[in-house]
Amino acid sequence: MDVSRQQSTASDDTERGSGPVVARGPRARTKRLMLETATRLMQAGVTPSVSEVAEAAEVSRATAYRYFPSQTALVHAVVDEGLGPILEWRSDSSDAERRVAELIDSAMPRIEAFEATFKAALKLSLDQWARGQAGTLGGEPPFTRGHRMDLLEDALAPLRGELPPREFERLAQALSLIFGVELLIVLKDIWGLDSGKTLAVARWAASALVRQARLRTPS
Repeated sequence: MDVSRQQSTASDDTERGSGPVVARGPRARTKRLMLETATRLMQAGVTPSVSEVAEAAEVSRATAYRYFPSQTALVHAVVDEGLGPILEWRSDSSDAERRVAELIDSAMPRIEAFEATFKAALKLSLDQWARGQAGTLGGEPPFTRGHRMDLLEDALAPLRGELPPREFERLAQALSLIFGVELLIVLKDIWGLDSGKTLAVARWAASALVRQARLRTPS
């Protein structure tokens, strides 16, 4: 679909007022139906193809592929839907340690609520890696994940002038190991911790990493 047609479609399916853009019309309803169906399937632990979602939603395959040309595009949309308010997270604090704690406290309950969805997306990423290693991935677009990078760098923003760029990046990388669905896999599935203890470990580890990074910085 070319850009002009996309813009035309967008104008047909949205109405602007004093508030946020609101989806309207049959196209928007069909896309919403597909997203809701895909979310339901992923929350049940399935990583569905576009065809499987079309069948479950009782939408023709041709129509489904107009909205989501690949499984990757579909899963990306469902993941963004699951992340929801996390993508809009902001903090007014000027203290990086506090900001990271706020991000964890804000995001992890939502991630846990959509745990099955994010694990299904992770499964797609791992399956694609395996097929890539075997040379059977073909022309399928890769499923990439990068929201946590932006969120953590925003949380650490007060340290940009304090830490050397290389140390700032390494801190963000270290924090990414304890932020996301992988945290639940390690602490809940492997260690058997409940939600409260999982969150407490994440907060403790994040605080330790930020403090250690600041201690290593030459005065």
